Amino acid sequence: MKQVASLRYGVIFKKAFSQPDIFKAFVKAVLGIELDIDKIETEKSFKPTVGYVDSRFDLFAQDDKNRIIVDIQHAQNADHYDRFLHYHCVALLEQIAKAKNYRPALKVFTIVVLTSGDRHQKDVLTIDFDPKDLQGNGINEIPHKVLYLCPKYVNDDTPKAYREWLDAIQDTLDEEVDESHYHDAMIQKTFDSIEKDGITPTERAAMFEEYNRREWVNSQVADIVKNLRAMGLDEAAILKATGLTSEEIADLNNL
Repeated sequence: MKQVASLRYGVIFKKAFSQPDIFKAFVKAVLGIELDIDKIETEKSFKPTVGYVDSRFDLFAQDDKNRIIVDIQHAQNADHYDRFLHYHCVALLEQIAKAKNYRPALKVFTIVVLTSGDRHQKDVLTIDFDPKDLQGNGINEIPHKVLYLCPKYVNDDTPKAYREWLDAIQDTLDEEVDESHYHDAMIQKTFDSIEKDGITPTERAAMFEEYNRREWVNSQVADIVKNLRAMGLDEAAILKATGLTSEEIADLNNL
């Protein structure tokens, strides 16, 4: 068994996936795309900003040879579906310099990894921008895609190409992995890169700060749930009002 830092933490996720070979291997497994890149940008933003928000991409890679942009987002937010769709659109709009041509020069793929679970409890959700006829057949005009991946809900129907990656991410969350269960060399390298003995004091401080921030948010949500119960709302109404799952409500009961 190997002691590792949890990929639940943004600083640890970036530590692992900002390595070009790991990033490329993960993207190939998920999208089936071979990237020709030698660097990954973290906290990428565009200057000037596109729109009113200074969007920051957790992990951003641009392959000029194959005309592809891939960004991987990790932060968990209540509005993560809308938030990362916005980020995806920013990466598209930033490429449009003149009104005479609205076709982006680079394809954009956004991968969102939801390590904390999600109320919809789906392993893979996809936004595919290609226009389709009434039978659901695409016309191969618009290649851009957004993928939401939730390792917590991996099942037998999850594509084998990246099931091992999602299992590995989920396995790190208790800070201990049995590396013998994994055969991909890049997954093994991921485990090595986040081994506890190699975590720096700065990274530990960032993890501690993120943990405290999450606990504060959870305590606020727990108070809201208690107030809703005091108002006489049943569990179904509370789930609808908060957007939480039954499992998340149960976790809050322990705070």
